Amino acid sequence: MNGAESLVHTLLGSGVDVCFANPGTSEMHFVAALDRIPGMRCVLGLQENVVTGAADGYWRMARRPAATLLHCGPGLANGLAGLHDARRARSGIVNIVGDQATYHRPHDAPLTADTEGWARGASAWVRTATTSAEVGADAAVAVQVARTAPGQVASLILPSDSSWNEGGAVAPALPVPAAPQADPHAIETVARVLREGKNVLLLLGGMALMEGAQRQAQRIAAATGARMMCEGSNPRIQRGRGRLPLERVPYVVEQATAALGWVQHLVLVNSKAPVGFFGYPGKPSILYPPNAAVHVLTRVEQDAESALRALADALGAPREAPMPDPGPRPEPARGPLSPEGLARTIAALMPEEAIVVDEAVTYGRGFFPHTHAAPPHDWLQNCGGAIGYGPPVAVGAAIGAPGRRVIALQADGSAMYTVQALWTQARERLPVTTLLLSNRKYQILLGEYRNVGANPGRTALDMLDLGNPDIGWVQIANGMGVEAAQASTLEACADLMAQSFARNGPFLIELLI
Repeated sequence: MNGAESLVHTLLGSGVDVCFANPGTSEMHFVAALDRIPGMRCVLGLQENVVTGAADGYWRMARRPAATLLHCGPGLANGLAGLHDARRARSGIVNIVGDQATYHRPHDAPLTADTEGWARGASAWVRTATTSAEVGADAAVAVQVARTAPGQVASLILPSDSSWNEGGAVAPALPVPAAPQADPHAIETVARVLREGKNVLLLLGGMALMEGAQRQAQRIAAATGARMMCEGSNPRIQRGRGRLPLERVPYVVEQATAALGWVQHLVLVNSKAPVGFFGYPGKPSILYPPNAAVHVLTRVEQDAESALRALADALGAPREAPMPDPGPRPEPARGPLSPEGLARTIAALMPEEAIVVDEAVTYGRGFFPHTHAAPPHDWLQNCGGAIGYGPPVAVGAAIGAPGRRVIALQADGSAMYTVQALWTQARERLPVTTLLLSNRKYQILLGEYRNVGANPGRTALDMLDLGNPDIGWVQIANGMGVEAAQASTLEACADLMAQSFARNGPFLIELLI
């Protein structure tokens, strides 16, 4: 058995049965092992950020890691933006990076790079398997690390001779520690704050946004009157009827400080105290009042649902508290495209248990209030800010939750970073409806330009313009094997959405906003 074969057998034995791949020469023995050994679903991405982003989306829905396969240091470099977003989303990934043979590295061939060094910035664990005998054991540790709460990127560097040499050995799956429990003193402290304090905000993040944890949080709110919000960007929120109608911390600094200005006690539940996405001249970095007391109920790796249950019990909260009624489900909106109308139309038409992958950036910031009464669904957001997260995460989410419709809310400028993901959607026949928000400009950067105290002139406007020439999204999608059409009204958008939801494969709707 060679090292590559021991790697595949170990991954399968550890529960990893999906590999998102963009292989090269150094990885051919791994590819050959995947070919000979049944059980691994191999999904090809035409750019490495499609590979790493898909692995991120897969974890968010499946809650188990996929493997990636990247080609040497430059392939890793191409995929680092997706790994950065995955790290911020606390997604578990077994990131396998091929490398030069160990004896070839000293010759400084063109692809030789500081592969380990590049991996460290986006990984919780990095190791190079220097011999075939080590590969299986290293892979088992990588899976264990990836699955350790709250989810981590584990990068295994695989020199090609470690892959092709004989002497590999299959390693057994390693135990994964359960998510740590909250400190009882933290529960006691927060209970006291909720009994005695005023203006308390529970800020939910991570696994605290799953439905079971939300139900415990609602018990607390019903007993104490505490308010609840979620972080500005979240890996996955279970939303819609029967779930909490949470609002997120706004992106814009002035809006965020206004939304949080009343807070005297900030209770963090798998979340971080909110700070601005960027620093701006004369504006605060911290978005909550500087005199607010911050209390940690659970760190990001701790079990939020059990902590919230224990807190509710300590407060004598009712065993059950009904979720707020979000009102009737919206009807599809009519007329010209608008953010509010599009949000209501999505809420009106989305199938049960849809998955929304949100890279709407500016256009979709206000979608939450108009979608609370939609059917139960999951909403995935960009947690790291690296552009182009949406199309690859939609690929991974569709594979991680088979049979569920994915609705990708996608800005046009950011879609160009990972447009190759459309090809993978077509190849895999994935049920992804992409709503391509085509304003033909970097709209977010126009706002950011003003946020730093400047007014854009001709040169700046040209640098932020995508309309010279226009990007032909219907033609691009068709060229990738994805059916596509344009819409300029809400009625046309609704008709195309309904058609796409009835199909098995992907569809792209270019919305001329």
